[in-house]
Amino acid sequence: MIRTLLASARTAVPWKNGGGVTREIAAWPEGAGMDDFVWRVSLAEVATDGPFSAFPDVDRTLTVVEGAGMDLTVGGERWLVNTRYEPRDFRGDVLTDCRLLDGPVVNLNVMWRRGAVSTTAVPTAVVPTVAVVRGRLRLGAGTLVVALDGTAEVADVTLQPYDAVQLGEEAVLHAQGRTAVIGLSLPADAPLA
Repeated sequence: MIRTLLASARTAVPWKNGGGVTREIAAWPEGAGMDDFVWRVSLAEVATDGPFSAFPDVDRTLTVVEGAGMDLTVGGERWLVNTRYEPRDFRGDVLTDCRLLDGPVVNLNVMWRRGAVSTTAVPTAVVPTVAVVRGRLRLGAGTLVVALDGTAEVADVTLQPYDAVQLGEEAVLHAQGRTAVIGLSLPADAPLA
């Protein structure tokens, strides 16, 4: 079982605070809004300086995938985020302000509700893992794969940049370009389509 999530099918939606736009790749539960997701993966376009939206009780992993990067102030601490494809973790409910280094950026954004628990036979905390890889890699069920700067093949599906697949079973990834691999927790009865 595999769910293909094409970039061309995504709609731009304003940020929670209106400061940019986001294109949702996948979320759980399916159809969840900004206030009730357990986890959410999206591409966020940042075109101007300003604050990030606040997400109470949410943790985030942000990965710059286009642009020169950002100078962030996270809870009063300065973070220079100027290396593409390097995941950075921070809390979504901590005041975060952004100054763009040299024009717009696109960020891969993975968010999950702190303390959320999957409803599998053995309850586990929902804490996604994010890695950016190239080459060949065996992946487990529940993995979300997003092609970033090149093509990738997984489960007989060829992904162009920003296309994604969500795996319901093990598969082998062949990533010609940088590809995000996001390990997710899903309830045992969660449909992929």
